[in-house]
Order: sequence, then structure tokens, then C-alpha cells
Amino acid sequence: MSRKIVGIFSYPTLVLLTAFGLIGVGQTQDSATRYTKMAPLDQYLMSESAEIALARSAAPASISGDATIVVLKQHGYETAVKGKNGFVCIVERSWMAQFDFLEFWNPKMRGPICFNPAAARSVLPFTLKRTDMILSGKL
Repeated sequence: MSRKIVGIFSYPTLVLLTAFGLIGVGQTQDSATRYTKMAPLDQYLMSESAEIALARSAAPASISGDATIVVLKQHGYETAVKGKNGFVCIVERSWMAQFDFLEFWNPKMRGPICFNPAAARSVLPFTLKRTDMILSGKL
């Protein structure tokens, strides 16, 4: 009896899964055509106060309140607030993802992150350099 039930439901289930799979493929291809190149830089920029607030949201106030805050400007990241605890908070853009990421050039993607002192010395320079290369057209 249980083999009959499995046989009855397996084919419709297979059809539904295939249909959902095809829908997903269509969305992936659509996304790939939307962000094939960098948008105008102005679309990636925010007001300084909004970017500071978003950067601070990446950590509790006890950390981000005394952290250095770095914001994106026309020619790269600049320090907007000088901190005193060694942490650095920043809003990364989509171009910090892997190169084959479909949303690589999406100007609406923004990710706040606070680097602890060790990461501020080792990881943050990579973010700054990659952004400089993006803005100069080298990537």
C-alpha cells in the first residue's frame, strides 16, 4: 500500500520541483542582465550622516560609539569620525563580493561591518584597496 502512495505522489512532486527549478533559472538569468556593469558612482553614494548611522549599526553602541567611521566619497573611503577604541565601522558595497556574484554591481546593496582592531589592520586595507581599484576602473 505504501508503495502505491509513493508512486502516485512522486510524479506530481517531480513535475512541481522541475517547474520551480525552471522558475529559479529564469530569475537568475534576469538578475545577471540587470547588473552587468558599474552604475554611475552617485548611485553608490549616500549622505554622510546616513552612512555614518548605517556603519554604526554594525556593532553595539558600546563599540561603534567610539569606533572610527569610514564613509565612501567620490574618490574612495575617507574617515568621517576618528575613533579611540581601534574598531573601524564601514559600509561595504556589493563589489566586495566574489567576482562572479550576480549582484556584484548592484548599487542598492550595502553592508555595514565593524572591524575589530586586528581586522582593521589586516582586512580593512583589502576593502580600501579593492574600492580604489573599482573607482579607478581597474576592476
